[in-house]
Amino acid sequence: MNRYLTDQRDRPVSAFVAVVVALLTAGYMLPWAVAALRGKSNHWTIFWINLLGGWTVILWVVALVMAFSSHKTIGRY
Repeated sequence: MNRYLTDQRDRPVSAFVAVVVALLTAGYMLPWAVAALRGKSNHWTIFWINLLGGWTVILWVVALVMAFSSHKTIGRY
């Protein structure tokens, strides 16, 4: 079986804070919460795109797509 290293990281504190903020903002910060829960390495980039441009709806969708995109392969082990 081939196993691949990905850019996924465990960030339990960021994930918890992201979920709380997403709930308090009625889903506005949902892309960031999804990214943090999935362990995306770019979850802070998604946070800033969502925070600063999410009100345009288009950038909110972009941030959501980034959050649900697959993890990048960085090598084998």
